[in-house]
Amino acid sequence: MYENYDFKALLELAESRQFRQLKQELKTMNEVDIASFLEELAPELMLVVFRLLPKELAAEVFAYLEDSDDQQRLINALSDRELREVLDALYVDDTVDIIEDMPANVVSRILRNTDPATRSQINTLLRYPKDSAGAIMTTEFVSLRPEDTVAQAFHRIRREGVDKETVYTCYVIRRRELVGVVTVRRMLLAQEDTPIQDIMETRLLSVHTLEDREVVAQMFARYDLTALPVVDGDGRLVGIVTVDDAMDVLEEEITEDFERMAAIVPVDKPYLKTGVWETVRSRIPWLLLLMLSATFTGIILTGFESALAACVVLTAFIPMLTGTGGNSGSQSSVAVIRALSLGEVGLSDTLAVVWKEARVAVLCGLCLGGANFVKMLLVDRLLMGNPEVTVAVALVVCVALALTVVCAKVVGCLLPIGAHRLGIDPAVMASPFITTVVDAISLLIYFATATQVLGI
Repeated sequence: MYENYDFKALLELAESRQFRQLKQELKTMNEVDIASFLEELAPELMLVVFRLLPKELAAEVFAYLEDSDDQQRLINALSDRELREVLDALYVDDTVDIIEDMPANVVSRILRNTDPATRSQINTLLRYPKDSAGAIMTTEFVSLRPEDTVAQAFHRIRREGVDKETVYTCYVIRRRELVGVVTVRRMLLAQEDTPIQDIMETRLLSVHTLEDREVVAQMFARYDLTALPVVDGDGRLVGIVTVDDAMDVLEEEITEDFERMAAIVPVDKPYLKTGVWETVRSRIPWLLLLMLSATFTGIILTGFESALAACVVLTAFIPMLTGTGGNSGSQSSVAVIRALSLGEVGLSDTLAVVWKEARVAVLCGLCLGGANFVKMLLVDRLLMGNPEVTVAVALVVCVALALTVVCAKVVGCLLPIGAHRLGIDPAVMASPFITTVVDAISLLIYFATATQVLGI
């Protein structure tokens, strides 16, 4: 993970108090790796090492600390002057991200140590819904006027760009309304007296402040963007979302989806920083729900107890049947969840999705049923010498298997779409939930088929 740096050697320098040498080593490192190194230190040593960093580097490292508890410890330990230096070097959107995870007393101290203009920007960003474009945007961007020349534009960039999050893309505004965008590359290739309005791009991609942040992140991937302007209801430019923030959103959404697909309540902390009891609390609610829902499987088995007693061999194939059904449903649900997340399908595509999965299910069911029929007669009956595996029993198992696959795949694609329709995260309808539902369906199909074919 840390192939470019010897973290063990750095740790030895810190623990042996060789801070002068450690400071020189840290200056050569990337801020992300320094943050990772700090998180490996004991709290009291973390503060000492953090104070070794130059002001600008310290701010960048602070923003990359993954655990909000580590950030809070540093804030509490730093003096007002030290905290003010860190906050002054942070971009406003990074400060907002930090504030959102802090208790009220820490937030109050942070705001107290920011200048009035920054405090106003922070309060503005905090008013936007947490999952909106407004909440992840930065107000620190370079704006130009259409009538500016290239020379004037570069003069403005040199004067203001040091405090901006990006200078590679500049936004052209007229009375605060976004009218165009121009890159530094295009300006470098133009004559110095060329008006910006002659070289700016007017076919603009932008998002509203209340647009869902996941949609914003998908736009970065779809259009290969480095920054995206954010406008209010009147088309006025109020901020931009940069690619690093979009990637953070994608990582958070993917992590959240994986956790929900595994029936885990999402948590914000890194895995090793999450306590045992906190982990238990995130997992036990779904486990309890799934355990209770699995009661239906027991009820079905109890209801067909006499059928199982009349043909005991049927019991041996229940795990294979339910397992195949659960796997089939999971395949469909994961594919549909991914398509919904990427915007490849919507509610209007429900019939098309069901029609496709139904055809896939029929073909898969026939292949699995046929293969299992041959396997039961050759392996179970002939090689293993089980006379109870008759052609009729094999037919029951294989017909039930084919029907289960069809039902599982249809259910597996419909549940995520239904969840999306109700405003629930489709990832909730993933493997554990699908498996529980399909287990009950597969048993009903199995015993209904056995009753009809074997007359039990």
